[in-house]
Amino acid sequence: MWLTERPGKSALRGSTKRTKHQQGSGHAMTDNPQPFEKAKRQRRRKVVRPKYVPFTVRYARYLWRYKLTPAGRFLFWSVLFTSAGLATVAIPVYQIFCTLFSAYLVVWLTNLLYRPKLHVKGDLPGRVTAGDLITAEIELTNQSWRPAYDLMLWFIGLQKSIQFESAFSAIPRLAPGQSGTLSLELRPMRRGVYKLPYLRPHSTFPFNLMRSGSTQFPLKPLIVLPQFHVLQSIDVPVGLRYQPGGVALSSNVGESPEYIGNRDYVPGEPVRHLDFRSWARLARPVVREFQEEYYCRIALILDTWIPKRRMPRDGFPELESAISLSASIADSLSATEHLIDIFAAGPELYVFRAGRQLAHFDNVLEILASVASCEKDPFEKVTPAVADELTSITTAICVLLDWDNSREELARTIIEAGCQLKLIIVREAAVSKPLPDDLDEVILLTPQQIQHGGVESL
Repeated sequence: MWLTERPGKSALRGSTKRTKHQQGSGHAMTDNPQPFEKAKRQRRRKVVRPKYVPFTVRYARYLWRYKLTPAGRFLFWSVLFTSAGLATVAIPVYQIFCTLFSAYLVVWLTNLLYRPKLHVKGDLPGRVTAGDLITAEIELTNQSWRPAYDLMLWFIGLQKSIQFESAFSAIPRLAPGQSGTLSLELRPMRRGVYKLPYLRPHSTFPFNLMRSGSTQFPLKPLIVLPQFHVLQSIDVPVGLRYQPGGVALSSNVGESPEYIGNRDYVPGEPVRHLDFRSWARLARPVVREFQEEYYCRIALILDTWIPKRRMPRDGFPELESAISLSASIADSLSATEHLIDIFAAGPELYVFRAGRQLAHFDNVLEILASVASCEKDPFEKVTPAVADELTSITTAICVLLDWDNSREELARTIIEAGCQLKLIIVREAAVSKPLPDDLDEVILLTPQQIQHGGVESL
C-alpha cells in the first residue's frame, strides 16, 4: 500500500525545485519538472561517444599495421590468391595453397610460442630540429624463461612526417635475464609537437614473417623545432621608449635609473628614496628623484592566416617559410639588447616576450614549433593585442603571407601609434591587394628563397 503513496521520481525532482519568485519570498515549492528534464537533455547532448568500429575492421588493421611484416603480407596475399584452387582438385594450384597455408600456420604458432616478455629502458631527447636525425639507445631485458630471438622495434600509427630510420635493426638472441641495446633512429621532417605512439619491441622469429610481443613502452612528446638560416645582418629602425616596470621588466641587463636631483617628500612615497642628509640640512623630508628607464622594444608579428584548403604532406610552404624566417629574425635580435615581443595567431593567440635574459632563444623556437595555421582571420585577435602594447613598442616587424584589408589595418594601426614598421611578405604568387605607395619599406620574398638560404640580410 505504501508503494502507491510514495511520490514518483519526477515528483521528487519537482518537489525540490523553487521558482525564482518563491526562492526570494519563501513560498511553497513548485512541482514543475521541466527545467530538470531540459538540463538532463543538454547534458546528454554533450556526451561524445567514440565511433563504433567492427571487430573485423580493427583486426584487419592490426594485421596490416603490426602483425605482418612486408614478407608476411606477401605470404598472406599468396595464400588468398591460391585459395582459388580449392574450387576443384583437378587444378594443381590447390597443392600450392596447402603448402603456403601450412607454412603460414606453422609460422603463426611458432611466433606465438616464442612471444617475448621484455623490460624496456630508454627515452628520446625532448627537442630536435626538423630534418635532423635523432638517436636514442633502447635497452631490452629478457624477463622470460625462454630465449628471445630476432628482437626489433616498431611503432603503430607513427606520424607520416617522421621517418623511422632504424626499423630493421635487430638483436639476434637474448638469453633469459640477458640485456641488449637497440638504436632507435627517427628523422622528423616537419616542425611541430608530436605525441609519439607506444614503442613496441617484438620478435619476428621465425623467418621474419610475423611480429609477436605485448610490451608497449611510452615515450615523451617530441618537440621538433623549425629549420632556419642565420642572418648576416638585419636593419631595424630602432629608438627608445619608456617601459613601465623598469628594471623588473628588463631582468638583469639594462640601463640603471639615473639620479637627477632632490625634491620635497610627498606622503606615500617609498622610504628608501629619502635623502637623510638633505633632510637634516633643510629640516624637512627630502627624497631623491630618478629618471625612469628607456630602451628599445621590438614586436615580431607572425601571420598564420591561410584560407581553408587541403594541407600538403610537407605543410603549407608559405607558412613554413614565414616561421623559418621569424626564427632567423628572432635569432638575430636575441644577440642584441632589445626586448622582443612575439605575436603569433593560430587556433590560439601566442604572445611571448624574450630578450634581455627574460627568456632564451630556445623558448622562442618552442613557441614557433607549436604554431599552426589559422583558417579564419586572426587579425581580429592580433590587432587589439598589439594595439595595447604599442605605447611602449619602438619597432614592429610584420612577417605576412599576403596583403589585404585586415593586414593593412594592422599596419595602419602600428604607424598611427608612432612606431617604426618593417614589412615582409612571404608569397609565391602576387598579393591579393596592391601595396599602397606610402609604405616606405616592404620586402617581398618567395618560399624558395627562404628555404634555400638565399636571404642573408633584411
